[in-house]
Amino acid sequence: MNNRLIAGLMMGMLGWLGGCKTAEVPRDYTPMRARFFLEAASGDGTPTTLPQSGVNVTVNSKPVLTEGDITNVELVQVELGKCLFFQLTPTATRDFYRMTVTHQGRRLVLVVNDRPLGARRIDGVITNGVVFVFAEVAEDELPKLVHDLKKTSVAVQKEIVRKGG
Repeated sequence: MNNRLIAGLMMGMLGWLGGCKTAEVPRDYTPMRARFFLEAASGDGTPTTLPQSGVNVTVNSKPVLTEGDITNVELVQVELGKCLFFQLTPTATRDFYRMTVTHQGRRLVLVVNDRPLGARRIDGVITNGVVFVFAEVAEDELPKLVHDLKKTSVAVQKEIVRKGG
């Protein structure tokens, strides 16, 4: 083969390899990192303040639930108003059940993108892997928040499956 042909083949291969990069798929949502933190037992921990009520809760530094534990988020109407409905993975459901048995009376604080947005008291054992939380955001912001949380949870779950976990 002549040098021109070899050079042409090499350039073609390099162009083809360069084209193999995975293109970023445009997102129709803002990624939301939702984490639940348990109220610290002794007061040692990280102080958090909810944005509307001003309630102060000192939480443990490690979350008990993360975005990888969430499979779905919905906005639901309950007797007291609109709240967020979080559905957990089967593994997280089992872990969360055990935690609710031993930590009744403590609060869970929902933190989204490092911003505390709501809290709920563990007032009983939760066996179904569903967490309801009233978010301290304006009511007109709730649909967008839920959309972004839902899309993020779907993307995170797809990534977990892709990685084989």
